[in-house]
Amino acid sequence: MRTSYGRLVRAVLLAFAVIGLPGAPACADGEAKLLAPSGILRVGIYPGSPTSMVSDAAGKPHGLAYDLGGELAKRLGVHVDYVRFQRVADIVTAIHDRQVDFTVTNATPARANDVSFSQPVLAIELGYLVPANSPVGRVEDIDKPGIKIGVTKGSTSERTLPARFKNATIVPAESVKVAIAMFGRGEIDLYATNKPTLFEMSDQMPGARVLDGNWGLEHMAIAIPKGREDALPLLNSFVTDEQSSGALDTIQQQAGLRGAAKATRE
Repeated sequence: MRTSYGRLVRAVLLAFAVIGLPGAPACADGEAKLLAPSGILRVGIYPGSPTSMVSDAAGKPHGLAYDLGGELAKRLGVHVDYVRFQRVADIVTAIHDRQVDFTVTNATPARANDVSFSQPVLAIELGYLVPANSPVGRVEDIDKPGIKIGVTKGSTSERTLPARFKNATIVPAESVKVAIAMFGRGEIDLYATNKPTLFEMSDQMPGARVLDGNWGLEHMAIAIPKGREDALPLLNSFVTDEQSSGALDTIQQQAGLRGAAKATRE
């Protein structure tokens, strides 16, 4: 009897030890129900930016939101569903409305009113893109009458830049793809957003270049719906693991993400 009882105790202790191991599915069961209540992690992405989703030469998708969403789904033991939008502002709205469970975006105070954020994933520079043969050669050349600065509709750039420029005109674009076409029609003279997106745009515009310097930093973080804050410790642990293991570096390389800096906690 004592031997059987001892074996039973050891089996129970072993079971608890396994449950407590980092990354064990049972450990994240409660968070999985919070973060993906449908049993599927719905990841909001928009094409054209390495911070969200781009495709490589073989057509395989990569990106900060795309790959981190897939990795988190694996950790939670749930399936992933990528939900496409035209721009990031639409994703933030969808998260607020609980139509999407996850994305990675700039953690601004304005967006924090609508969604909850993890600790910073990484920081990226904000900059300007000019087309080939542009008369704008440096930042000091921008704020002049007649200069048209393109920004993504609903973006941080659209909210921030009007106060910075008194003479140039801010022109919203529906998406990055639309902005590239606007350059061709002469509707904008430069484009302002994060540098990873600008470098991606410049690859599609021969002779285009990203101006030196930056006008600020975006602090990219995981965004989830309000009311799911109990899962933030797991999300923060996930972010730390991705940073320290080198997985985040691999994601950046695969997505061709340029203009990034290490995240710092405020």
